[in-house]
Parts: sequence; C-alpha cells; structure tokens
Amino acid sequence: MSVAIIKYNAGNIRSVDYALRRLGVEPIITADKEQLRQADCIIFPGVGEAATTMRFLRTSGMDHLILGLTQPVLGICLGMQLMCCHSEEGDTDGLGIFDAEVKRFVPLRHEDKVPHMGWNTIGQTRGALFDGFVDGKEEYVYFVHSYYVPLHACTSAVTDYISPFSAALQKDNFFATQFHPEKSGGVGERILRNFLSLTH
Repeated sequence: MSVAIIKYNAGNIRSVDYALRRLGVEPIITADKEQLRQADCIIFPGVGEAATTMRFLRTSGMDHLILGLTQPVLGICLGMQLMCCHSEEGDTDGLGIFDAEVKRFVPLRHEDKVPHMGWNTIGQTRGALFDGFVDGKEEYVYFVHSYYVPLHACTSAVTDYISPFSAALQKDNFFATQFHPEKSGGVGERILRNFLSLTH
C-alpha cells in the first residue's frame, strides 16, 4: 500500500509522517503530481494560514490535482478547511469539495479562548473513519484551531466548543478532520487505521 502526504508549507507534515510510521506505514512526502495520482491514499495535512496556502495550491496546480483524485483523501485541520467553499480567514475561496463556510470562533463568555486548543470530545460519529466507535460514547481528540466549520450535511463527527461544530466531514472519497489524529493518541491511531483500511 502506498500512502502519500501532500508536500507544501504545512506545519504538521512531520508529525503525520511519524504517526503513520508508528502504524507500520512508510509514506512518501511529495508534491509530484504523478506520484500523488498513483498513491493508494493521500493525506492533505495543514497547519498554517488559509490564503497563503490556497495561493500556493493554485500557483502549483495542486488545487486541480486534489479535486481530480479518486482514491481516499484525508484532510487534516487547515486541510479540512481548505476543502470547503470559503474561509473567513483571509476571505479565502477554497477547493469547494464540501459546500460549507469556514467561520472564525467568536467568544461568547470570558472563559471562551481562541484558538480552541487542547483535548475535547467528539460525538455523533458516523462513516468509515469512525468504524468501531461505540454509539453514544464520546472520545477525546486533540484540537488547535481558530476557525471552524458549522454543522453540515457532510458532518461525520461533532464537537461542542462555544457552539457545536463539525469535527469531521465526509463526502464520497474525501474525508476530513478538524482535530489532529496524529496527535490524538490511541483514538487518533484508530481513525488513521480506519482511513488506511479504505484502500483494501
């Protein structure tokens, strides 16, 4: 099985690489379009700023490549946000895979901190990423983000911080998590294993 991580200026590429190696997978980190097309599954990581990253994807033609992929694709954090239609961060148009708007958290109380950082629960899980998860049982995963995707028809997991939002999305062969599975311990490993199993 070949797993490719899309190479660009994302801050979490190495941690995704290490997480996959812990699962016995040796991914390739590449911006080569043919290597990406040939891979069995692809991870689109992301820690960074939306407008700068979309500018890179458009300049390099990577935006069209991602839209044309037919194998399983997993977007993480900013990767998930850029798979949506538009982000308030930098007033940025995204890839439009998910017909959703990315909003900035607006604190409602003094204790509401932005960014949303640390461990929080996911619930109402559905779909292939969460195969084997127990209905009604919440699991803890790790978040670092100032922008979020509201609840949507493609929502496959829900977290409540300031208000309920999409912790994960799924549409066709495209999957995405707002949290970082590569930093989410055993729960994150289960999610990554479920993603990798989609190639079988």
